[in-house]
Amino acid sequence: MNALLLACQFLPLLGFLTIALFGNTEKKIAALSFWTTHAMGLSIIVLLAIWAYSGFSAHEFEWFTLYERGSYRFPLLFFLDKVSAVYLFAVWVIFSVIVRYCRNYLHRESGYKRFFMTIFSFAFGLNMVVLSGSIDMLFAGWEIVGVSSFLLIAFYRHRIQPVRNALRAYTVYRFCDIGLLLGAWMGHLLFHESDHFSQLSLLFEHNASPASFPALLLMSLLIFIAASGKSAQFPFCFWLPRAMEGPTPSSAIFYGALSVHLGVFLLLRTSPIWSYHILTRTLLFGIGLLTVLIASFAEQTQSNIKGQVAYASITQVGFMFMELALGLETLVLVHFLGNAFLRCYQLLVSPSIVAHMLRVEGAIDTAIDTKKPSLQAYLPVSIRDTLPEVLQNTLYVFALQEGNLELLVRSILWTPLKQMGANINRANVWLKLAIGAGIIMVFMLAVLTGVMDFTYLAVPAVLAMVMASLSAFSQKHSFISIWNAVALSCLLAASAVWFLHPSDWSYILLFATGIIPSWLLGILVLGKLPKNENFRDSPFAYRAMAETNPGLSLLLFLSFLGLVGFPITPAFIGEDLLLYHASSHQHSWVAALIAVCFVINGIAAARVFLRICMGRPSEISEA
Repeated sequence: MNALLLACQFLPLLGFLTIALFGNTEKKIAALSFWTTHAMGLSIIVLLAIWAYSGFSAHEFEWFTLYERGSYRFPLLFFLDKVSAVYLFAVWVIFSVIVRYCRNYLHRESGYKRFFMTIFSFAFGLNMVVLSGSIDMLFAGWEIVGVSSFLLIAFYRHRIQPVRNALRAYTVYRFCDIGLLLGAWMGHLLFHESDHFSQLSLLFEHNASPASFPALLLMSLLIFIAASGKSAQFPFCFWLPRAMEGPTPSSAIFYGALSVHLGVFLLLRTSPIWSYHILTRTLLFGIGLLTVLIASFAEQTQSNIKGQVAYASITQVGFMFMELALGLETLVLVHFLGNAFLRCYQLLVSPSIVAHMLRVEGAIDTAIDTKKPSLQAYLPVSIRDTLPEVLQNTLYVFALQEGNLELLVRSILWTPLKQMGANINRANVWLKLAIGAGIIMVFMLAVLTGVMDFTYLAVPAVLAMVMASLSAFSQKHSFISIWNAVALSCLLAASAVWFLHPSDWSYILLFATGIIPSWLLGILVLGKLPKNENFRDSPFAYRAMAETNPGLSLLLFLSFLGLVGFPITPAFIGEDLLLYHASSHQHSWVAALIAVCFVINGIAAARVFLRICMGRPSEISEA
């Protein structure tokens, strides 16, 4: 069974690598994807059969320890139970259908190879989430799924709107990743060596809670934020219909079937934490109820099939949140399978439906009035028709504006950060340096004279880290400045934690070995661009490096992944270590600010990547 778990996990990665290395033609890519998908499907079927034969008992497998030092361990831990079995079955069926569908649907598409590489990386990340045995490993898969989604929304990179919507979706993902980052940190803090999913339920079996109620409430809220963002629940409903800008198969596998249900999976995995008290259950029920109401209204005013299917899927996930709050976990799993298969089917047939309707419209007499009184008599009367006209118009505008949720989220999360960053950027450089040097001198004197402890030197480092992140977040006109500010923020975060824990350099070096090479690689690539290159608030500000110089574009993408702590460099474990060491000295505010800055840095770096690599080559001269 352990070998099958590894096969299910790594066969998609094998497919990604073989397509990248040997997929020179559509025929080869189709053959490689066919055999890899069938091998993965066979592994999943045999695994589930053996699991069922063994009595459906939960199975945990620790492959090896990726990193261990002191009391910190990062094991590669796999866990199979009824929840992961249901999700794994859905992955097999839907992924196999999508791969077969795409072999014909994307025929002669310029991004054929790029699409297949991306969906195989998505399958690798999704299986990692589904089979993860701890929240750390789940977060690694969560990040892979997020970046794959980001790339597929911007698949049609010649058009500006898909690129903007990719950044919008990635921004929501990153903001909500704060919940998962801090949730993992709190899991280490509260549960210590018992943060495996297989052990969570055991912690709550006794009458005594493993942590105080405020701590569990805070952790529950962080989990709700992460789940709501990933599954497009209130107040993050707005991004999912815009994510449909990608190809129809990616919309089916991501936002109709699998990715949109990962928030539900996270709630199922962490149910012992948030289901411990009636208050958190009520909050979850309220999130689902608000989502159902808003998404049901918004669905009625969508002018395209994909938008309607997106809001229908959001509504059903809202019902799943409510079912989870009521403790109906088995019903949620059945509901998930039904909704995933239905939405996948609806999205895959939507192009055919549109083509059929256009043919019908062209064939009939356009002078036919479909609203004649004789026909109206047979039309059903809805509840909406019985409402006063003013209320009908109000509801229509409310639905058309999608509840103004995007404006609400922007005003709470986005706009204040951008304004603070803009104020920092407007200040004179020498003034900022003078103020920073003055603050550092004051703290150094206080430490040297014994007024303060050495750990208080973390305060100016954290302040400088926050200022660097906000500066990068609001900067538009100099990508070199953004890149440097992101790297500086990461290094300042490491410095702040070292001030709190100066006895050990190992985790600082581990983090730096991922950040510094990525930063230098990005600087090398950005240095190849014209010296007067600036960002402008113009659609022509996209530089199309992916088309004009694919090699440099790939290098910039890899440096972007390394700089944001993606699980391809030691910086991923380094981030977790920084949060772990910050919390071990009872400085929770430092860990929280570091997590927020890491998220902001990821958004700023993603904007640089999109602005430089996306766009149409013919627009460069027009800019």
